[in-house]
Amino acid sequence: MTDHTINPYCAALEEYRALPSHELKRVGDQWRSPDRLWWGINSLYGPFVLDLFADRENAKCEAYYTAQENALTQNWSERLAELKGAAFANPPYSRASQHEGQYITGMRHIMEHTKAMREAGGRYVYLIKAATGEVWWQEYADHVAFIRGRISFDLPVWYRPAPGEPTESSAGFGAAIAVFDKSWRGKKFDYVSRDELEARGAAFMRQIEIAAAKLQPQRQQQNIPKSIPVADQVEAPQQLIDWLDQQELPSDECRAEVVVRIT
Repeated sequence: MTDHTINPYCAALEEYRALPSHELKRVGDQWRSPDRLWWGINSLYGPFVLDLFADRENAKCEAYYTAQENALTQNWSERLAELKGAAFANPPYSRASQHEGQYITGMRHIMEHTKAMREAGGRYVYLIKAATGEVWWQEYADHVAFIRGRISFDLPVWYRPAPGEPTESSAGFGAAIAVFDKSWRGKKFDYVSRDELEARGAAFMRQIEIAAAKLQPQRQQQNIPKSIPVADQVEAPQQLIDWLDQQELPSDECRAEVVVRIT
């Protein structure tokens, strides 16, 4: 029987999200990776197909683990074998917490599980604080690229600032990209500029927009009915209107095109 009991970490988060306003200092683990930066990292180390620590509002990949699902109890290697790509992580930095004997958060425990998954196979790419003095710092990462330039993360979409609270992200901090992949054959350490990552990300996002724009007319054309009643089948304007209402047309433009063809 599946246990649907929400864990304390998620319960506290849901309770705070539901408040009418919020304080910046309590955003905690919910800072979002900036889109251009994420796409830039994806272009170098992806393709990313699995977000290890996310929820429905901040996930960067179609497949992701929520805090309720608890990534630290999941086999990332098996999931990546199914998805055919790499995993991305913007991990939670809150102090270690458990639910039913299983750790949910805590960077030391996250890194321990990451090391185990690396041995099982797969690529795990972290966007993390460049905190080399912390006990959890990943000395055993196969590759670390320090980012030149401070990184400002985005506020969660549910954030509603209380009076006097900032409406934008913080000043940011030093960050690094850590890659855990035992098949890695590149440099152990490197540097990459934030501007370069954002420029690459912006270029990829533009290509996606262009591809999406090209697909849209094709989808509309596919949804135009192949069989359109001829004029003698439509005895009155109201019948035409009733018939159009029964069709699954993608837009008013397609509706107008059908009317032109008939009349």
